[in-house]
Amino acid sequence: MKLHPILFLVFILCFHCPASAQTACKVRNSAFSSGEELKYKVIYNWGAIWIESAEGTFTVAPAEVKGRICYHLSGTGYTYPKYAWFYKVQDVYNAYVDSESFRPLRFNADVHEGGKKEKHDYFFNNASEKVYMSIQRGKDPAKVDSLKIGSCTIDVLTAIYYARNIDYSACKPNDTISVSLLIDGKLYPIYVRYLGKTVYTSKELGQFNCVKFSPLLVEGTIFKGGEGMIVWVTDDKNKIPLYIETPIVIGTVKVKLVSYKGLRNPEDSKVK
Repeated sequence: MKLHPILFLVFILCFHCPASAQTACKVRNSAFSSGEELKYKVIYNWGAIWIESAEGTFTVAPAEVKGRICYHLSGTGYTYPKYAWFYKVQDVYNAYVDSESFRPLRFNADVHEGGKKEKHDYFFNNASEKVYMSIQRGKDPAKVDSLKIGSCTIDVLTAIYYARNIDYSACKPNDTISVSLLIDGKLYPIYVRYLGKTVYTSKELGQFNCVKFSPLLVEGTIFKGGEGMIVWVTDDKNKIPLYIETPIVIGTVKVKLVSYKGLRNPEDSKVK
C-alpha cells in the first residue's frame, strides 16, 4: 500500500480553507447517503498510446460497529486482465465511519499491486487519540502496532468522503492547506492547492460546473512528486470527483467518472 494504487491516491482531497466558518475536522454530512455508487475508469496515456486499463467503484452502505450507527464506505479497484501482465492492481478498501461525528472507527485494506500483497487492519480509538494496527506484508507474520494520532487523523478512504463535506466557498485561488493522513501505518503531511472554478465536459455524462484542486503528491514507485495532479469536482452539494489527471514516471494517468447513482442532492452543477 506504499502510497496507494492510482484509484485511491487520486482522491486525496482533504482540505480546509482558512476562511471557512467550519471548525477544523468537524463536518456534518450533507454530500452523500447510503446507496450511492460511483464508477470510474482509468486511462493510461503515453504519447500516441491511449489504454483504458482499469476501473474502480466506490459505494456507501449502512452499518453498525459496537452499537454505533455508521457508514460503510467501500472502494474497489482492479486492472483489466489483459493488462495485468504489466502492473496488476486488485484492491479492496473498507472504512467504517461514525454517522454523527464522522470520525473513523475501523479501516481495512486487501491490496494486490504488482507482485506485492498486503493486508491492513486499523482500529481507531478517538477518545485516546490512538490507532491500533495489524499489517501483513506478503507471507510474513502480521505486525501489530499502535500509533498516536491527532484529533483530525483519518484514513485515506474516509478522506474522500470527508472532503466532500467541506465548505470550500471561502477558498481563493492558490490557497494552500496542510493536512495529515494515515497511510501505510504512518502519518503523511501533504497540502492541497485550490485552483478555482471551471467547466468540465464528460463524453459519457455531460457538462458540469466544477472546482479544481491540486494535491501535493509524495514521490513513490509510480508517481512523481509535486503538484502535477489536477482534480475536477462538481460545484454543488454532492461534490463528486468527476475527473483526475496526473503525471506518472512514464506518461500520464487520467481517471474519469463514467456512471453514478443514489446521489443525495440534486445535480445543480450539471449544465447540460
